[in-house]
This record gives sequence, structure tokens and C-alpha cells, in this order.
Amino acid sequence: MNSNIIIADDHPIILKGLNDFLVENGYHVTGMAINGREAIDLIRKEKPDIAILDIQMPYLTGIDVVEICRKENLPSKIIIITLEKDIGLYYKCKELSIYGYVLKEFALEELQNCISSVEKGKPYFSPELINYLKTEHKPEHLDELTPTEIEVLKHIALNKTAKEIGESMFISNRTVEKHKSNIIKKLELEPIQNSLLIWVKENQKHIL
Repeated sequence: MNSNIIIADDHPIILKGLNDFLVENGYHVTGMAINGREAIDLIRKEKPDIAILDIQMPYLTGIDVVEICRKENLPSKIIIITLEKDIGLYYKCKELSIYGYVLKEFALEELQNCISSVEKGKPYFSPELINYLKTEHKPEHLDELTPTEIEVLKHIALNKTAKEIGESMFISNRTVEKHKSNIIKKLELEPIQNSLLIWVKENQKHIL
């Protein structure tokens, strides 16, 4: 059985387009809202399986609505639709355990895949968004590293010690440390304790 869904967007044309698309594809739209306040009221009343929310809405943003849902332990799975390709927003959505993030420009192309994934309990973030963030925020000098140096970084990201890295790559501890030293120079990191580890943790999405 297809999910019960509520949708919220302050643009009437987008709201109607979403509703028509969902109904045509067999989903049960139990309510529509034109602002964040209406959206949270609908979620409380209807307790839909899925709530599809625009980010920017009057009174309460989509993120505000999600935060209220979390505080009140409302079970609806949230899908955000937005025009924004923002890394801060991406991490905020991850932090709030939002199930879906779809860009409006690809909404009708991706929404069915997104809903299908969410119905199975699997988060779905727009591939276009992920590719954009990787391209736009790729760390400086990363392309200068050799494949072996990249492999060392991957092991560091997995919290392996130099000894464990050496055993995995069949090289000596000394060689591992030499690779680390070369990486630090190429990335132009400060030669201070744990500078490479800190850099890896901040940039591991570009490595793993």
C-alpha cells in the first residue's frame, strides 16, 4: 500500500504540481499546506507516513517544522525539497535525520525514487546535490596526491594506526610516515600534531 503523504510549499503552482504528480502515481495525499505553521498542524493531525516540505516557507521553515517534529516525537518521515545547494543545509538535514533531500529542479524526476527509498527506511539525497557539493567543495591540492597517498588517507579516515596501515598496504611503518609527510607538504598543512588527522576528519567525504 502506498504511503499517506502531506505536502507543504508556499508556491501554489509548485504545490499543485506536486499534488497532481503524487496522485497520478498512486500516492494518497492527505493534506496540503502553504506555510510552515499549517504544515506542522497537518503533521500533528494526520500523522502521515511522509511529509514533503519546502525549506523556505512563511512562519516556520521546513527545518523549523522538522525540529518541532523531533521534539514532539512525531513519526512522519521528512523529505525536504529546495532550490538550495548548500553544504551547511546538507549537514543540518543529516543532523536532524531527515530522510530525503530533493532539489526542486529535479523534483518530479527524483521524487518517486526518493519516496520509494524512504518507504524502505533508507535516506535519499539528490545525486545532483551530492555531485555539486563534491565538486564545489573539493579540498585544495587533493588532485595532486598519488593513488598511494589517497589510499593512506582512506586508512587514516578509518582510524587505522601507522602499523595497521602498513600491514594493510604491505609497506613498512617508516614508508607510511614518509607518505604522511609528503601528504602534509602537498596539502600545505601546518606541521603540528594531528594536523593530518584533523584534515582527514573534516574532508573524509571527499576521500572515502
